[in-house]
Parts: sequence; C-alpha cells; structure tokens
Amino acid sequence: MPQVSVKGKLVEHAETVFREQGFNGASVQDITKAAGVPKGSFYNHFKSKQELAAAIVRQYARNTDVSMFGDGDRSVIERLRTHFGVQAGRTEATGVEYGCLLMTMANDVPTAGDEVASAVRLSLARWTEALAVVIAEGQESGEIRSQEPAEDLAAFLIDAFEGGGLRGKATGDHTAAVRSLNMALNALRA
Repeated sequence: MPQVSVKGKLVEHAETVFREQGFNGASVQDITKAAGVPKGSFYNHFKSKQELAAAIVRQYARNTDVSMFGDGDRSVIERLRTHFGVQAGRTEATGVEYGCLLMTMANDVPTAGDEVASAVRLSLARWTEALAVVIAEGQESGEIRSQEPAEDLAAFLIDAFEGGGLRGKATGDHTAAVRSLNMALNALRA
C-alpha cells in the first residue's frame, strides 16, 4: 500500500476539520493535528488556509455523483431522487450533525475570503447546471410540468434539499433533507 503524502494527509483530514468546525472555526493547527503532521509542513504545500479550503471545496464538487443523470431508462424524477439520495448518504456518512461540506463552506463565504467564495460559487453553479439539463429534459417530456426556467428549478431543488439538511443539522433529523427534496420534486410534477 503506497504511503500517503503529507499534502494528501492535509487534504484528507482538512475536509473533516472544515466540516466539523467550519472555515472560521478551523485553524491550521487543527488541520495539521488531525493529519498528524508538523504545523510547519502545512506551508510547504499550501500558501494559506483559504487555498486549502478552496481545494477541498473543488474536490468535494468533483466527487459529486451525477452519473445517474445520463440513465435515459429511468424517469427524470427517479434520476433526480437518486442523485439527492446519494448526496444525503454522503452527508449521513460524515455526520448529519455537521451537514454538507459545500453548505458549511457557503455559510462562511462572507469571511472566508475570495478564493473560498469563488470555489463555493463555481461549485454551486456547476451543480445547478447539471441539474438544469435533466430538469429541461423532464420539461420537454412533460414529466416536469413547471414552466419556470430549468436553472431556477435546479436552484430550488438544491435550496430545498440543503435547507432541509440545515434543519436536520439543527434537530438531528436524518430524514429532513430528503423529505424537503421529495416535496419539492412533487411540486415540479403538479
């Protein structure tokens, strides 16, 4: 088994630290301690906490599973429900009480700096675009009856899901995000 590099350890453990403490609550010391590396080694790989946080956000976004969107054998609603179910599972695996990493970082955008803000905005835009393509397909087939712009509906689904996730984070309700998403999906069909 190949040995993980110091940079790899920092990236691996920083995601957990940021998820649990938020950008502002996490220090470089917290990250290096979690990674089990000397604090001074951090600056050999990253110029700042902002640079590392932006890299973590971009990695998280890249790892968002959208493979089901291309499954033309399944209905659009099924594909969307599967996608958000995978997202819910991803959050549950790392702790509903900490919420989605992307939303945790979005919460800290006002004080996290331009690099983190840009990574969060781009990640949300790409997620919205990916959903919008599937939603537009559903509008064309008549499966989705809402005539609102597909990008607006995509943002609505993300907002419903993440808002439910925030409620779940506050209340410990592991089903809140999926319940909110299901109501939003039902609204698109009405």
